[in-house]
Amino acid sequence: MGEASMENPNLDKKLTYSDEVPDMIFGFLEEDEFSVSSFESNVETIDEEDEEENTSKSEESKAFWESQEELLQATLYRTTALESKIRQATKDALRELESVGVSCSCRKMIAGGCRSCRQKEIRDHLQTAGFNCVICKSKWRSSLEIPAGEHIYLEVQNPSKKEEVKVIIELNFRAEFQISRSSEEYNRLIKRLPEIFVGKIERLRSLIKILCSASKKCMKERKMHMAPWRKHKYMQAKWLGTPQVEAAAAPATLTLDPGLQRLRKPSASMLTFDLFENIAGLHSNAIKVI
Repeated sequence: MGEASMENPNLDKKLTYSDEVPDMIFGFLEEDEFSVSSFESNVETIDEEDEEENTSKSEESKAFWESQEELLQATLYRTTALESKIRQATKDALRELESVGVSCSCRKMIAGGCRSCRQKEIRDHLQTAGFNCVICKSKWRSSLEIPAGEHIYLEVQNPSKKEEVKVIIELNFRAEFQISRSSEEYNRLIKRLPEIFVGKIERLRSLIKILCSASKKCMKERKMHMAPWRKHKYMQAKWLGTPQVEAAAAPATLTLDPGLQRLRKPSASMLTFDLFENIAGLHSNAIKVI
């Protein structure tokens, strides 16, 4: 049996990468599938969109802060005759305290007296001036949104025919809204606030809304966490709740030692005794002391 020679027709065929492995595996693309010019055009379009978006955000932020400043000024500059009178009386009280000094009864060595003693001195001064000024203490429980807290402030109650008008006096108003590491726009807004606020509850409610909205915007722009004690609901609880009114201290009264007995008042005048003894034969009834 003769050996038959068998030839494989596929042996002469050469295997190349171009025949079996596409160029996409190495990260290359054919020029006809994706041109360099089209890639550069897409990059320029994305950059333009980002620039337009940033410009839009900047203009929106600028418009927001300008509107907040306008609202703040309009709210602060409006005032009533009652608010002006109480504000002037508060200024007079503070001026007197600066000249005389605060007699701190709680023995806290603080320059200018502690907050509690200053409030009491101002309350007494306003009461002397004819205003029904009281010290109020607001207290609220914790919730899912805000923690528990308390706050003490002054309030002037002025009853009228329609309804009772309440004027709030906050001695550290500006400090209540200051935030560390805040933005320049927010700091400029806070500088417009008075250090001492004297105004009706309705005015205070509007200011709280403006300032809390500004603080929320500030935290968002700086990508910072909004603390719960900076929230609108927490700030409202400080002044707009139902507070406890501190009663004024009763005037001191003199109490006598029960062991001491008062001398009994004589029923007759002492002038008649010598007269009866020295003049014989003179008889007269004693004069009773009424």
